Amino acid sequence: RLADGDVAFFERLMPGRVVTGEEEVKPFNVDWLKSVRGCSQLVLKPQTTAEVSQVLRYCHERNLAVNPQGGNTGLVGGSVPVFDEIILSTALMNRIISFEKVSGILVCQAGCVLERLNEYLEEQGFIMPLDLGAKGSCHIGGNVATNAGGLRLLRYGSLRGTVLGLEVVLADGSALDCLTSLRKDNTGYDLKQLFIGSEGTLGVITAVSILCPQKPKAVNVAFLGCQSFAKVLETFTTCRAMLGEILSAYEFMDEKCMELVERHLKLSSPVADSPFYVLIETSGSNSTHDEEKLNNFLEQAMASGLVTDGTVATDDKKIKASHLRERITEALTHEGYVYKYDISLPVGKLYDLVTDVRARLGQSATNVVGYGHLGDGNLHLNITAESYSHSLLDAIEPFVYEWTARCSGSISAEHGLGFKKRQFIQYSKPREAVLLMQQLKAMLDPKGILNPYKTLPSAP
Repeated sequence: RLADGDVAFFERLMPGRVVTGEEEVKPFNVDWLKSVRGCSQLVLKPQTTAEVSQVLRYCHERNLAVNPQGGNTGLVGGSVPVFDEIILSTALMNRIISFEKVSGILVCQAGCVLERLNEYLEEQGFIMPLDLGAKGSCHIGGNVATNAGGLRLLRYGSLRGTVLGLEVVLADGSALDCLTSLRKDNTGYDLKQLFIGSEGTLGVITAVSILCPQKPKAVNVAFLGCQSFAKVLETFTTCRAMLGEILSAYEFMDEKCMELVERHLKLSSPVADSPFYVLIETSGSNSTHDEEKLNNFLEQAMASGLVTDGTVATDDKKIKASHLRERITEALTHEGYVYKYDISLPVGKLYDLVTDVRARLGQSATNVVGYGHLGDGNLHLNITAESYSHSLLDAIEPFVYEWTARCSGSISAEHGLGFKKRQFIQYSKPREAVLLMQQLKAMLDPKGILNPYKTLPSAP
């Protein structure tokens, strides 16, 4: 338990950066969805890896549990305490350490906000390899800790491929410096991969080395309407074949999503009413070449009946206006309580889950909507109701997870397991894999002080 002497120690270590007031601590205790709430009495705001190291060494000696927290934009309850864990916020660890223009390698502290990093890189002619709806507040350390996916994964791959090195502080306070800026390093085990996607349960990420692509000179967006999900899939096949290397995103949403965005956010659809909408983004180095390829694809898609309506945007204003897909999460929050599921499935079966859940729930749910990153088989299934209901949750879970497991899918494509999904890991991982994960956790965090009650199920 936290004692007065503990707080005094932290105040000596980082004067003015220890938060204890009930009202001041409150925002750190509640997640972004306002669906889970902890009761931490203490928030620490270190500025350096050395301070994080001293905090964890002390907490390890005193058996004090720690909850690492970035921008607190997670959707599975992984970024807030379950009980009274000390919150270790990376908010003040926001320094860019270096950027090498020749290689495109950025090294920065874990608390850097994704959007700020992107703005910094754009001035240098580069961009971050990931883009998320929460970019204005999420931290790169949290992105890496949860292996966040987002809108650019189709083009630039996952963080597992673009993160070159990490600096991590382990549970006992020892700092692991694997902050390499090498593209190739084939010496021993790739330890950084242990921490990417580990959700702060194995160590606290304090700095990141990440490979950044050059900013595309030409960006085009096409917004299309399709009459069926089968047509959405066919359009994707044609799109990939005709656009090739310039295709950077292929997103879809159903008509219910569009209706909610229009009603709650007063945004209008660029194309007429359709059962499905597709957002295609291209990124390249030659605007004339890219526009020609995109127009040829659209002509083909319209002529063959794959697409019933479509519009192309090339200037920034139109591109921003057509990023309706990013605003769906926000629109859903206006509908009451939202049950959110982030699923990976074989692309051909992606929308079948939405149809089956809709049929199963009938009138007990206000809305059942589906949207997501079709290019990488990631469905966002959202179910809304006026308020939270145990009986509705029982009708959804474990049905959604069982359905996903039958299709050899994953119950979490990009949001992690956190607190909400940890007990369901067996739907995506065999018993032997879970056991090995528990052994790794026990080895790296023998006292179980790092983000407890998250990611892994209770030990058997």
